[in-house]
Amino acid sequence: MNTTAPTTAPAAIISFIFGILSWVALPFIGAIVAIIAGHIARGEIRRAAPGAIEGDGFALGGLILGYLHLICIVAVVMFFFIFMGGLAYFATHWH
Repeated sequence: MNTTAPTTAPAAIISFIFGILSWVALPFIGAIVAIIAGHIARGEIRRAAPGAIEGDGFALGGLILGYLHLICIVAVVMFFFIFMGGLAYFATHWH
């Protein structure tokens, strides 16, 4: 019987690490890398023979962390523009 031990997809580990780093040290770039690497890893895992490559949990974790971070960035930017736009409107129309 010639069986090989399953390996973890390197892209899955990269996705998870950059997902964490996006919240700690690399705000926008880390999220983008986590998302791209997570999608690459999940595709690689799906295309491989069943059980040959592991790491779907790492890839999914990196995707979740990356997407949540991007959602937070978009929410903060939108709040900033809406808030500052409101201040600018009231500052110019205050009588």
